Amino acid sequence: MIEQTPPSAPLTPAARRILAAASRLFYARGLHAVGVDTIAAEAGVTKKTLYDRFGSKEALEVAYLRARDARWEELLGRSLAAHPAAGVDRVLAFFDAVEEWSAAEGGRGCAAINARAEVDDPGHPVAVEVARQKSWVRDRLEAECRAAGLARPGRLADELMVLYDGALAASGTGVPAGPFRAARRAAGALCAAHAA
Repeated sequence: MIEQTPPSAPLTPAARRILAAASRLFYARGLHAVGVDTIAAEAGVTKKTLYDRFGSKEALEVAYLRARDARWEELLGRSLAAHPAAGVDRVLAFFDAVEEWSAAEGGRGCAAINARAEVDDPGHPVAVEVARQKSWVRDRLEAECRAAGLARPGRLADELMVLYDGALAASGTGVPAGPFRAARRAAGALCAAHAA
């Protein structure tokens, strides 16, 4: 049976090195292309230590996705805090935040989308984690649309999510140039069309 959750206890120094190495390697090369031998060597630990700390490669993959997501949620929180009043500015802050995120953490598109593309089974722990992350963003968008008084906030959140993920995917290809700015402009137009 595949362990579906990474350890909940604080990470040991070795576990932190494993997670850092796995995060660099998974994002740069993909989940399937990176084996536990490579991760262990990069982290300076044995395979036994890797398995002792994470239980399975799948659990390490989920831990990688969760660690990136936690950093993303923190950055988004700062971006939203810059716009304390409900309104369209808070909706558009998602696009500003994801552009900042990509400049600092990206280069190869969305880690979650890339990881999901590598698993066929929707019940695989990676697929489940990606769905959780994407649902969280979509639900936050809907909450901000609702708070801003925009019409049909659920439908609008769906449309904004497509723009958001499309910009993330495009950022890994370089086409078009400036995908986050383009997505933000389109999001602004959608919000204006949904203004009550």
